Amino acid sequence: MTKPIAVGTLAFGALMAVYFGVLTLVSGWSYTVSQFQEFWFYVVPLGAGFGVQIGLYTYLRELALNHEHCRRMAAASGTTSTAAMIACCAHYLTNILPVIGVSGAVAVIAQYQVEIFWLGLAFNAAGLAYIGHKVYVGRLHFLGSHP
Repeated sequence: MTKPIAVGTLAFGALMAVYFGVLTLVSGWSYTVSQFQEFWFYVVPLGAGFGVQIGLYTYLRELALNHEHCRRMAAASGTTSTAAMIACCAHYLTNILPVIGVSGAVAVIAQYQVEIFWLGLAFNAAGLAYIGHKVYVGRLHFLGSHP
């Protein structure tokens, strides 16, 4: 159980590093800090949910060994998690898009920033529910455990 926890923690840390790194490169450190202070209650759960999904995926992969069904399921959950992270970070395009001349998209993304966070949280919750269920079923099937 140590490896999945370590991998999940690393995934959370990597995602937070990307968040801080990209935002700092685009807008500077003071803006990054102000955005994190304003939206930490969205950013941290999104990052933590991602880390938990990666940890569960690692556990499931170890549990299933080479079972094809579980590998396909983990790939589907990884796609869900990626969609959540894209939704999470999409509002930061508001800082880049004017440079490439897409001001209409900037206005829409900026206007729906909080809704995009909620969409990301919903995708994250769906991914957690899905992979959590698969871990439960996998434990029942592969380890012969009972609830």
